[in-house]
Amino acid sequence: MPINTRALRQSSKIGPRSHVLVLAACDKSDINTSAVPTRSEEAIRQVYRSIPSGATSFDARGTSGVRVYVVYNPNAVKKPAGTSKWTLNSQVEVIVSMDIPSSTVNDSKVRISYYGQKENAPIEGAWLYLTCVSKYCKNNWLNTLETRNLFSKWELTQWTWGPDGQGAVLLVNCDRDSPGAKDMDSAYQYVQSYADLEDMSLMILRRQGPNAIFADYKLVLHVSVSDVDKVRVFHASGDGSLAQYKHVLGSHKRSYVVDRPSGEEEDTFYVEGLAFPDADFSGLVSFSVTLLEVSDKDFHYTPVFTDTVVFRVAPWIMTPNTLQPLEVFVCRDSNSNADFLEAMRALVRKANCKLTICPEVENQHDRWIQDEIEFGYVEAPHKTFPVVFDSPRDRGLKDFAFRRILGPDFGYVTRVPPHGHVSSLDSFGNLDVSPPVTVQGKTYPLGRILIGSSLPRSSGRRMTKAVRDFLYAQKVQPPVELYSDWLSVGHVDEFLSFVPAPDRKGFRLLLASPDACYKLFKEKQREGHGNAAQFAGLENVQTITIDKMLADEALRSDSEYVQSCIDWNRHTLKEELGLTEQDIIDIPQLFVLNSSRADAFFPDMVNMIVLGKHLGIPKPFGPIVDGQCCLEENVRSLLEPLGLVCIFINDFFSYHTLSGEIHCGTNVIRKPFSFKWWNMIP
Repeated sequence: MPINTRALRQSSKIGPRSHVLVLAACDKSDINTSAVPTRSEEAIRQVYRSIPSGATSFDARGTSGVRVYVVYNPNAVKKPAGTSKWTLNSQVEVIVSMDIPSSTVNDSKVRISYYGQKENAPIEGAWLYLTCVSKYCKNNWLNTLETRNLFSKWELTQWTWGPDGQGAVLLVNCDRDSPGAKDMDSAYQYVQSYADLEDMSLMILRRQGPNAIFADYKLVLHVSVSDVDKVRVFHASGDGSLAQYKHVLGSHKRSYVVDRPSGEEEDTFYVEGLAFPDADFSGLVSFSVTLLEVSDKDFHYTPVFTDTVVFRVAPWIMTPNTLQPLEVFVCRDSNSNADFLEAMRALVRKANCKLTICPEVENQHDRWIQDEIEFGYVEAPHKTFPVVFDSPRDRGLKDFAFRRILGPDFGYVTRVPPHGHVSSLDSFGNLDVSPPVTVQGKTYPLGRILIGSSLPRSSGRRMTKAVRDFLYAQKVQPPVELYSDWLSVGHVDEFLSFVPAPDRKGFRLLLASPDACYKLFKEKQREGHGNAAQFAGLENVQTITIDKMLADEALRSDSEYVQSCIDWNRHTLKEELGLTEQDIIDIPQLFVLNSSRADAFFPDMVNMIVLGKHLGIPKPFGPIVDGQCCLEENVRSLLEPLGLVCIFINDFFSYHTLSGEIHCGTNVIRKPFSFKWWNMIP
C-alpha cells in the first residue's frame, strides 16, 4: 500500500503552474519521532513499514486542508462499497495533497488506520505529519504586468508551438537603450537603464511555508551548461535603483542560492537573451529551481525537489513587400545620384512614409544599402522592436547599421563567416521573403525566406553557411534556396519581386521574362513599329531598334538561356510557395551574357521598391510607340488593374550602369506582421 505525498497539479485545486512540495515526517503511534521534516520518499518507506501484523485493510483521513485520494487498479482491486476501508494491496496508492502552505512545521497530518479481518476497530494506526511549502516559478504570463510575456497559461516545463501551445518568450537584448553606450545592451553584465529592463522577461519565484523549513533547506536557481552563455539573469532586490539588479545567473554563472529574508515570499528576476537561435542553439532555454536538504553537519546537500521553466528565444523575422512601409533608406553619393534622390523624395511623399538619406561620410561612397542590411523584427507578448541584420558583405556601409541604426528599441544582429571569405551572394539583395502562403495544406503565416544559390550538386557560388544556418534556425520562415548563380551579381532581386494584390492570395509574384519581352517586341513589329529604338533619349548610349533586337542571334541565344534559368526558379517557387500561373506576372526583360553570367540589357524593372500601392520602377527607356514607352505601357497594363501605381524612375547612370537598380539602392523598414509567431506550427 504505497503512500505518495506528491502534489496534484490540478487547476481546480492548486491552480495552473503552481507546485506544492509536501515535506513529510512519519510517526507510528508508539514511536517517538522528531518534528523535523524528512523527504517524502523516506516518509513513504516509514509508513509502508508501519503496517502491523494481521492487518488486511486500511483507511486514511487528513486534517483540515489536506486532501487524500486513493488511486487503484480496477482490474486487480475492488472498490469498497459503503465503507472507507481499502484492501491492503500493491495496486492501491494513496495520494496526499495540500491546498495551502503551512504556517508552522508539521501543522497538518494524515492518520492511517489498519484493520484486521473481523474487527471493526482499528488494530493500530500511524500518523503522517505534513509541512507544505508552495514554490512557484512563474514567468511572464500575457495578462498581467508581472508575468507579461507568456502566451499560454499551462505547464511551464515544456514549450510547444501553435494556437494551443504553451511556453514563455525571451527577447535577445540586442538594442542600445543607454545614451553613450558603445555596444548592444547584451554586452554589459549589468543593467544599463530602466528602459533596458523592458527588453527583458520577468521571472518570479514564490515560496510559501514556515521560515523554519528554510533554515535546513536551500533553494538554488540554476541553468544548464549548454545554456549558460545564451542568457543572463538579474535578481531584483532593494530600493529600486539600478544598482539593486544583481547579475546572478548566465554569462558563466551556472547557479545561484536564493536566500529568504524573514517574511519575504517572492523573488523577482529579469532574464535577457544573449543569442539568437542558430545551428548550435535551438532557442530553448531552461531554468530550474531545486530545493536542497542539508544532509549532515558537513553541509552535504541532497536534492528534494526540482521545478523547471522553459523559454524560447524570439526569432528574427523578415518583412515582405506586402507589409506597410514605415521608413525608406537611401544613400547620397556626391552629385551622381542627386536626381534619383529627388525622385525618391517624391515617391516617399506619395507613399506617406519617412525618408532617411545616408550621407557620404557614413556610406563611404557605397550606395548599395539593400546589399548591406536587411530589416526585420523580434516580438514577445510584452514588446516588439525592429532589428537590423547586417550582412557580412562589409564594404563602405559596413559600420552604418551598428553606428547609426542600432539604438533605443532598435536591435542589431550580424553573422560573419569563420574565415572571412564572402562572395556577391552574401549581399542581402540576395535575400527576400514571400508573403504568407499555404502549400499543400501547410500554412506559412509569416511567409518563406528566399535566398539565391547555385544549382544543387554544383560548385558555384552560394550564400555563406554562417548566414544560411542563422536563417534556417529561426524556424518561422523556412528558407527556399533558388538558383541565382547564373547572374553576374547573383541576387534574387534581379529576377523576382512581390507586389500586393486585392484578390487571390493577396499578392502577385513578379518574374523577369525574356519571353514576355520578345512577345511584346514582335507585337510592336507586326504593328509597324520595328524602327522604334531602345535607349532613345539617353545621351552617349547607342540605340537599337526593335527590328535589330529581334534579328540579333546572340541576344536571342542569351535570352533563351536566361529564360531557362528563370523557368527553373519558376517551377521551384510554384512548388515551394504553393503558387499557380494565375499568381505570377511576367515582366518583360532582356539579359545579356558577360563571361557566361547574365546582366540586365536595359534597367531591370522587377528590381523595384514597393511602398504600399506605389511602385518605384526602374525606367526601362524602351521603344517609343505612339508617344509612350511600350515597355512602361505593358507593365502598367499588367499591374494597374491590381490598384497599383507605377512610377518609373530614371536610375540608368546612377545605378543601372553600375550593375544595380532601385531595389539594390534602397531599403525599407516595414510594419511587423499582426500574426504572432508562436501561434504557428513550424
